Amino acid sequence: MTAFILVAGAHTGGWVWREVAAGLRDAGARAYEVTLSGMDGGGGAERPGVDLETHIEELVRLIDRVEERDVVLVGHCYGIHPVRGAADRRSERISRIVNVDVGIPEDGDPALKLVPDQTDRERVLSLAQKDSAGTLSAPSVEEWQRWGSVAGLPAEALARLTEQAVPQPLPTLTQPLRLSGAVAALPTTGVLCTANGSSIAVVETMVALGDPAFQALADPGVTFFELDTGHWPMLSAPRELVDVLLRAAAGKGHRVAAVRQQPTHLRPFLMDVEERPRERTGRVDLHLPDADGPRPAVVLVHGGPVPAGARPTPRDWPAFVGYAQYAASLGAVGVTVDHRLHELTAYGRAADDIAEAIELVRADPRVDGDRVALWFLSAGGLLAADWLAAPPSWLRCVAASYPILAPLPGWGLADGRFRPVAAVRGAGRLPIVLTRVGLERPEIAVTVEEFVSAAADCGAAIEVIDVPLGHHGFETIDPTDESRDAVRRAMRSVLGHLGAGTD
Repeated sequence: MTAFILVAGAHTGGWVWREVAAGLRDAGARAYEVTLSGMDGGGGAERPGVDLETHIEELVRLIDRVEERDVVLVGHCYGIHPVRGAADRRSERISRIVNVDVGIPEDGDPALKLVPDQTDRERVLSLAQKDSAGTLSAPSVEEWQRWGSVAGLPAEALARLTEQAVPQPLPTLTQPLRLSGAVAALPTTGVLCTANGSSIAVVETMVALGDPAFQALADPGVTFFELDTGHWPMLSAPRELVDVLLRAAAGKGHRVAAVRQQPTHLRPFLMDVEERPRERTGRVDLHLPDADGPRPAVVLVHGGPVPAGARPTPRDWPAFVGYAQYAASLGAVGVTVDHRLHELTAYGRAADDIAEAIELVRADPRVDGDRVALWFLSAGGLLAADWLAAPPSWLRCVAASYPILAPLPGWGLADGRFRPVAAVRGAGRLPIVLTRVGLERPEIAVTVEEFVSAAADCGAAIEVIDVPLGHHGFETIDPTDESRDAVRRAMRSVLGHLGAGTD
């Protein structure tokens, strides 16, 4: 018999697992719904000394009492921290760890690192400075969305989540997780909730980027499942989650292949482009046309997050080099930039990098600083918001290819700054050239359609170029005549708005 130890996330207790535990028992397994100290609503959260270590020790004692040979530890949200801490100390007893819609914390990581919303992270740090042993108040009905997508959650379940939620002891969020390394050898399964922005495709993309930190996700002992729901599948899809947990315990699930062939983002650009000179200054590369006098510039902005250790960096990826060289071959200065969007919390830093790069480009004597276009790709699309909201006079066009145009669920960007869907209202008659792919991931496609609708409502000057059979990143995935035609149309449109020759 397999024993499942179910550990809930922040502000909740074992009660959230009630339906899942019942389903596991019906299937012949043993289930333990854990309510950790301070999470029962009985005032324990106010008791000094409740921290992450308290919760780890409680799980260790429970593991020691469990008689079943196969023990599967299941952690949701905050719960993965005490789960990994306890598994590290009792690795010989654990057959598998299951991460339910949450990342994998490492040694030294506080639970606060995985809190998606930056406002909540700052609030926790502020409260901890005033009273390190205090608590974080439970979310209101409207605030749960900041902790993860509530998609699929029935109204009565959301109401129950709110009514039974309790304050979270601050030390459980701020105390670093300490691991010996034993937990790293344990089989692991990730349950990815697609409505919260995670998916197997995202995992495969991160592995393909080549950062050593993500290569462990391609280990044969790591499996993945997807659930088409939000961040609380134990409440929104309990039967489906029961099935996934049973299959995970049996070693089933999707395995991400190690990258043995050339990853898609490093495949050749879909067009043969005349090679032009290229100059590098700091994080900025200029691809120069064969022309006299100052020329207009096209600044290409990559997406992400791209891990800091990924090599080559985006400005050397074939798609970006291809676009920049193509612009240069048609008489404009093509610009590629390595901005520092290394994690979702770094959009502000990336925006600063782009602004700095633009200043450098406009100051170059070979560039006509009054004729600049910005071209955003993928998740770099969110960085278009500042420029759409208040376009400067020198900005002659904004282009976007398969962009993300509103933060995806679970990204925690609650301050409203990086939301092109809203910012487009300030664009006026600024030309916008949008390349839309027909085989886009659904969660991204929704943001594109919202943007197109918002642009139409406010009378923005938007041109949409469709690639019906194109995938996200089609320039290196779909080398078809349809794709090449879309790239040509987009480039000629952008350069036309810059007044550059396109012969």
